[in-house]
Order: sequence, then C-alpha cells, then structure tokens
Amino acid sequence: MKRVCAVGAGLSGAVIARELAERGYKVLVIDERQHIAGNCHTERDAETGVMIHRYGPHIFHTADERVWSYVNRFGEMMPYVNRVKATVNGKVYSLPVNLHTINQFFGTHMAPAEARAFIEARARMDIEDPQSFEEQALRFVGEELYNAFFRGYTRKQWGVEPSQLPASILKRLPLRFNYDDNYFNHPYQGMPKHGYTQIVAAILDHANIELRLGCAYEDVGESFAHVFYSGPLDRFFRYDLGRLGYRTLDFEEIRGHGDMLGTAVMNYPDEDVPFTRISEHKHFSPWEAQNFAETVCFREYSRACGAGDIPYYPVRLLDDKKMLAQYEERARMQTGVTFVGRLGTYQYLDMDVTIGLALDVAAGFQAARS
Repeated sequence: MKRVCAVGAGLSGAVIARELAERGYKVLVIDERQHIAGNCHTERDAETGVMIHRYGPHIFHTADERVWSYVNRFGEMMPYVNRVKATVNGKVYSLPVNLHTINQFFGTHMAPAEARAFIEARARMDIEDPQSFEEQALRFVGEELYNAFFRGYTRKQWGVEPSQLPASILKRLPLRFNYDDNYFNHPYQGMPKHGYTQIVAAILDHANIELRLGCAYEDVGESFAHVFYSGPLDRFFRYDLGRLGYRTLDFEEIRGHGDMLGTAVMNYPDEDVPFTRISEHKHFSPWEAQNFAETVCFREYSRACGAGDIPYYPVRLLDDKKMLAQYEERARMQTGVTFVGRLGTYQYLDMDVTIGLALDVAAGFQAARS
C-alpha cells in the first residue's frame, strides 16, 4: 500500500494523519516551516519563560463535545475565559458589547430591559436584511456604538470599508443586555496547559507517521495514494488564475516588568491608532501568570498579504469569490487530492471547526475504501 501525505503539520494535517495512522495507513506529514502546529504554534519565551502564541492569540472554544474530548485526549486543557477590553477615545470598555459597556459608554445606569429598548431606539431598524458588515452593525447596535467599537477596528483589520465586507463577519459577535463579558458563548472553553504545539506533537506521535519539516510540497518527488492538502488553494495551482486575497499580521514585541496590560487582550478601535490590539501572553496562562516577574506583549498590525508573507485571514471580497469559484472547480476535478483547512478551502475556520472537519475527512476517506 502506498502511503498518504498530509501537507501541513497544523491541526488539519495532524488530525487526519493520526486518524489514518490508527487505521493502519502509513502517513508522511510535511511542513515547509521548521516547526509543527501551524499558526497556533506555541513556545516558551527564552527570556521570560512565558508561553508565547507565536502567530497571535489562539483561544480554544467549542460546542462540539467530540472535538473537546479529542483535544483533551492529547493534552490537558485548563479553564480559560476570554475577556477582552477595548480602549476607545482614552477610556477602557468591556467587550463584547454588554450592559456594562452600554452603561459606561452612554453614562447611564440602565437595567437590562431599559438598555434593550435604548439600543433598539438607536438601531437602524429600517435595514431589514443587512448585506454588509456596516449594515449589520448599524442594524445591530446603532451608529454610536458602531463608530466607537467596530468601524475603525474593522477598517484597520481588513483594509477596506466595512460596507464592502459581508454581514456574516459580524454575525458571530454577541450583544448582551447583562454583565456577562465572556467573549464566547460556547460551553467548552480552555487553554492547553503546555501549549498547542505539545498537543499537535502528541497527535503526531504515532509509529505510522513520518514528520518532515522544512519541506515544501513542491519539492517532494514521491507519489502517494492520496494527498490531503492544507496549503493555500491558489498555490497548489501555481497561482495561474491569480492570487486570492489575504490579510497578514505583523507583531511588535514589547517587554517589561510586572504586569503591563492587566488583561490578555486590549483592542484599539480608534482609527488614529495604527495597530488593532495588544496581547500580554502570560495572561493566556492564568494558572501560572504570577510565576513570571517579567512580561512580554505584542502589538498587532494588519495589512495586505504579499507573496512572501504568512496568510492569516481570507478576505473573500467580490473579486476573490469569482477567482475562488474557478479554483474550486479545478479542485473538484483533481483526483487523489483533498483540500482541507483554512488555506486549502479559503475560509476562516476556528480551531474546533478545523479539528471537526479533519475528523470527518479522515472518516470519509476510510469509508470510501472499506
């Protein structure tokens, strides 16, 4: 039996490799980077000892009990609640927008029912079927909160006007009329005690899996029974229809003593602030944060992804969707290749969704050969 290949040692490639390895397949996992775990790669900072999310914050949250059980099989998940703050016009607020945010922003002391009526009076109820991010936000929270918390941040993050982005981006963000500042609604939330890289390493730890780092798919001469490709979809076809649009991130490191932010993430929606947020990484591990006298933070800047950059977020504007449809049609015509993951499918996928889809792909592949 020829072995199969998983292109990319992130969550998609690792999970598919492990599932097939346990079913008796020999699997080669390759990644052109010198480390595993893709963009959720974590490592101890040599100077401070803090667990660093090397490619920006990753918080695990899910409603999928199967996925939650899966990650706990390979690593210990510690309790973690994502509580985000935002500095707007020199004042600090709580996100997502909740009753505390509303009362603080408008200088009121409303009860839940009063706040709901107050926001509904400001919401653009005439927008019955929001199509854009801007329309959804105006329909959602009204002009004042939209301009304060969403407009500037969105323009910096995506590099386009909010009126050009789909409404679906905002539909994931809650509006609460109580004091709950948990950023996510999912019942299972946590952070791996020893980092995401340890979990991915445990997933890849199987006798039937060979791991090859610093190796690009284009440089592998071997043929395989099947390839699971989690690299960029347009790259697989050598960009011959053009490049799909992505946003990439630049990180500016800040080191200091003690506690700099007092929280894990501080957003900066003001348009005159060039970065989108600052993250203080020791707060992503609250069970050990007090152990570190020194701290390390990262300012995060978003910009258009160039040819040599790491792609983070698919933009999916109108031109991208047209090009994507052509690439997807070509992908469907491929035999012996399954396109998986955030880059292979050109869509934003949370970690839990990525794992769930990888489990489904592996099961489907096995079932088709049974």
